[in-house]
Amino acid sequence: MRTTRATAAVERLKRRSGNPNYQMILNANSMLYLVLASGGDAAPLVQCEPMPMDAFVQFVDAFGPQIPRRATKNDLAFEAQLTRKKKPE
Repeated sequence: MRTTRATAAVERLKRRSGNPNYQMILNANSMLYLVLASGGDAAPLVQCEPMPMDAFVQFVDAFGPQIPRRATKNDLAFEAQLTRKKKPE
């Protein structure tokens, strides 16, 4: 099983949070879970049970601080135009 996507998600989490102690564990059933290593101990996070790769990547991307989405002036104008065109049902 290739875990490149999961590894990249954990690296993004480390960058976003500023905490280099997050690690991913792959168990014998090919399930992944996130741990927070402190010193010589790696304790699994309470919110994270072993899960398949796609669910793990979604969990890690939603976990921790989020980077605000960059939007240009044109993006904001387009979103405003879309909200004006919505008609109540």
